[in-house]
Amino acid sequence: MIELWNSLHPLVQGVIKGLAVIAVIFPLAGACSLAERKVSAWIQGRPGPNRARIWGIGYIPVIGPFLQRLGLWHLLADGLKFLFKEDPVPGHVNKFYFFLAPAIALIPALTTVVAVPFGAWLDGETVQPLILANVDVGLLAVFAVSSLGVYSLILAGWASNSKYPFLGGVRASAQLISYELSMTLSVLPVFLWINAPGMSGSLGLARVVEFQSQPGFWGGAWFIFTMPLCAIIFLIALFAETNRHPFDMPESESDLVGGFHTEYGAFKWSIFFVAEYAHMIIGSGVFTLLFLGGWNPLPWVTLADVANLLGIAGNPLLVGIVSIGIFLGKVVALLFFFMWVRWTVPRFRYDQVMKLGWQKLLPLAIANLFAYLIAIAFLQPKL
Repeated sequence: MIELWNSLHPLVQGVIKGLAVIAVIFPLAGACSLAERKVSAWIQGRPGPNRARIWGIGYIPVIGPFLQRLGLWHLLADGLKFLFKEDPVPGHVNKFYFFLAPAIALIPALTTVVAVPFGAWLDGETVQPLILANVDVGLLAVFAVSSLGVYSLILAGWASNSKYPFLGGVRASAQLISYELSMTLSVLPVFLWINAPGMSGSLGLARVVEFQSQPGFWGGAWFIFTMPLCAIIFLIALFAETNRHPFDMPESESDLVGGFHTEYGAFKWSIFFVAEYAHMIIGSGVFTLLFLGGWNPLPWVTLADVANLLGIAGNPLLVGIVSIGIFLGKVVALLFFFMWVRWTVPRFRYDQVMKLGWQKLLPLAIANLFAYLIAIAFLQPKL
């Protein structure tokens, strides 16, 4: 299989990878929209979406009612509605940039996934990551490209030629600058720790998981236990970077109607939220790789241990499926946490968001970085 893949032309490989990304991210984003409503209903003690059904299938005993109560047909109904619904364009907008903004929102979300490993397989004793582009600057690429997504919100707010969307775009840019610094500073201790003197330097996310798979207490410990403050700062900044409640200042329907997407509807409106859920999925994946051991099932228990226990170490395909399952399980748990917070914590005021970012989180991230600089300088030579 590997030889067949390597024999393909690079352009053909690129097309296959691009189609694979679209085929995975779009359904996952749609499933997240359904899960959002199901989680909110569960938290608020109500049934949630359970009415839609397809004629014929809906009347099959047991299966029909089960699929209807599960709400799966609502996902199909939403997709068809957004695709075929009338999409009027206000006359006062700048049409070129108005149409360009949703596309710009989607491109970074679909691009960053190529640098995020989502599983691994065993090549003898060596763990090989499953990744579309295994580059040494993986995290830097994710940060650089994902931050471009905010331009879509700014462009949508400006092109709408309306006051509320414009304020939403301004808020988006201010929020990105405020929390991007803290997010970057929070991961520096991780890469200072894994890039010890004498080793080849790397910012690859697979390298982080490899470090959390080593023998010994420090080697097998997940970074959420050895660097908990880094994980907390990164998670808070991730909420702000993805514009998720309680940091959804660019939307903030309580004071901005709908914020940057007020003038959008139908398919273009749905593209913004596909991009938001895609950023959530990728952000959860990055957090899993950095602080939750990636595809390792438990602290101090590696993928190789599980493969040997199940007797599948010599079968790369089965090992890959198991690793993807472990990784996706952690990502789904984090996505549930995103939704849980949304329907539990009230929205912050805009001044509170700015104060938290500049006066609380950024000084804490700087102090945390200096503390780990000193700790790593003393501990690393002894390990």
